[in-house]
Amino acid sequence: MPYQNISAKLSSTDLDEIKAALSTIEAKLPFLIHLTAEERRKLFKMGNKSLSFVSNSLTAAQSNPDILPASFALDEFALDYQLAASLTEVHLRLQQLTEKVDDTLMAVSSEAMNSSLTVYDYVKTAAKKTPGLKAISEQLGERFKTLRQKVSKESSAS
Repeated sequence: MPYQNISAKLSSTDLDEIKAALSTIEAKLPFLIHLTAEERRKLFKMGNKSLSFVSNSLTAAQSNPDILPASFALDEFALDYQLAASLTEVHLRLQQLTEKVDDTLMAVSSEAMNSSLTVYDYVKTAAKKTPGLKAISEQLGERFKTLRQKVSKESSAS
């Protein structure tokens, strides 16, 4: 569906229910961890092709357990694979949801910013003749102060 102006409201009750649902998801995944950048760098990455490789390796190991040393934890391998397969499915669904939330947030934020710029233009114009609006105009203008300073510095450096 092509993007159109978003006109929606998220009630506080719905927001609370969404937060509760997210908390439920986290509670159902108590084993989740956080890796450092260094830890992430050192780990093997398993994509779609690797998932198939691991599945085939597990089948081979389960069909031929006698070729593995006694110290090899076949049951743990099976658990790891099953969890990886399940988390892959959850991850895909979360990525799809995150993409929709990101796109909607970007669009509605742009709409709000465009409306704010229109209000700012009207306030700046009205501040020239309407008492009490100069302070509001200056307050709104603070958003662009650092941008103007940066552009000014770049212009003077050229």
